[in-house]
Amino acid sequence: MVPESAAERARRRRWARWTRRTAYVLVLALLLPVLGAEIALRVNYTGDPADGTYTRGRDAIWLGHAWVDGRKKDADVAALARELKTTGIRDLYVHAGPLEHDGTLPASAYPKAGWLVKAVHRELPGVRVQAWLGDVLATETPDGMRLERAGTRAAVVRSTRAILDAGFEGAHFDLEPLHSGDRDYLSLLDSLHRLTGERHAQLSVAAHQIDPLPGFHSFWGTVAGHPKWWSQEFFGEVARRVDQIAVMSYDTMQPLQSTYGGYVAQQTALALEVTPDSTDLLMGLPFYHENRFGHWNHAETAAAGVRGVRLGLSRTDADRERFGVALYVDFAATKDDWTAYREGWVR
Repeated sequence: MVPESAAERARRRRWARWTRRTAYVLVLALLLPVLGAEIALRVNYTGDPADGTYTRGRDAIWLGHAWVDGRKKDADVAALARELKTTGIRDLYVHAGPLEHDGTLPASAYPKAGWLVKAVHRELPGVRVQAWLGDVLATETPDGMRLERAGTRAAVVRSTRAILDAGFEGAHFDLEPLHSGDRDYLSLLDSLHRLTGERHAQLSVAAHQIDPLPGFHSFWGTVAGHPKWWSQEFFGEVARRVDQIAVMSYDTMQPLQSTYGGYVAQQTALALEVTPDSTDLLMGLPFYHENRFGHWNHAETAAAGVRGVRLGLSRTDADRERFGVALYVDFAATKDDWTAYREGWVR
């Protein structure tokens, strides 16, 4: 083996120093914008919400499938009524799906729908029961519902007609992952809204979050293969086609309660700016507890979400009437979640 010369050793050291410095610069180039964004969200969480930014009596809660498959009984409805009577909840999104990939939905998926609607009307007069219908879209994998197929969209409309015939007072759709700008989705909403309008029923949707920075969904789609966010313009197009739009303002990847609350305040403001006065805007609150990628239980709390909602409402449209929160999800909720909602939002 030929000994390394002094010149070669010097070149190797210079190369190592250059590599380290380049790596430091690249890390800083990536971290500084992220750090700046997190600081901005933390600042967005400061201040005091405006007086009167409390429930308008238009809140909602997502309920699990047990309410329509026979597992729940009259006593359960009575207990639910005791929990909800002193809240602002007016709509129940009851899981009645999922839809098949071809848009169909067998009646066997919701055998107790009629019983539930009658029981809720008895125990909670004025509260509406909507069918929560969803499916995985074939936007990022080969399997799933394909909205580009006219036959599939027509089947979804027929399934919606069937659930309204069963007694539900509306249809609530959660189709994911739904990419920003999907014209087939907008076409489906147009068809669904004609049906629900004829039946004097509600059409509501669970919506993706709005770009925290312009065009962010395109950037994230390129980097991660999952756009996740919608453009603010597309959010507005969806909001104009429905009676209610509920932002899934959780699973935000935020590490702290303060940054999560600031993020919710930002999302609330962005959604308010493009949601017409004729549409109910609901901001989702996390009533579930798990730690996984995108969701840290210690950060995404109901209390931080409520404060963020009130701050965003205060700064953008404090007097807006058609506004509320939506609680996700009933079977995972804890006493602390309910306390945060009652003390922070219901008062």
